[in-house]
Amino acid sequence: MRRLPILALALAFAAISLASREPTLEELIAHAKSAPLKEQPALYVEIAERQLKSADELYVAGKVEEARKSVADIVTYSEKAHDAAIQSGKKLKSVEMALRKMSHRLKDVRRTLNFEDQAPVAEASERLDKLADDLLANMFGKEK
Repeated sequence: MRRLPILALALAFAAISLASREPTLEELIAHAKSAPLKEQPALYVEIAERQLKSADELYVAGKVEEARKSVADIVTYSEKAHDAAIQSGKKLKSVEMALRKMSHRLKDVRRTLNFEDQAPVAEASERLDKLADDLLANMFGKEK
């Protein structure tokens, strides 16, 4: 009888710890692919932001090739966020702002790199700026 309350308490703590843990990048990618269209922009932005953090850490650690892959992933998932925002008509402004922030952060990262490592980061930053510009044009360029 005394074990039942202890077991219930242990299960409650386990449930809380599982609910509060952040999903892995792979889990987030899988969820984004299967999520409803209106939820995809925010999920893809989160993936791109995580990849940006990863790329920065990899560059600092001297793992240039892995960092380049993360930079390529930033562009890929930013494009997916852009496309999902336009298709759904949801989260246009928040995606545009997130893309601008990531572009600015990429420019900061680029300034810390050797000259030969800067080109992919600069190209990614420019691509994010173009995606953000396209979102602005989509929001305000149409006649209503």
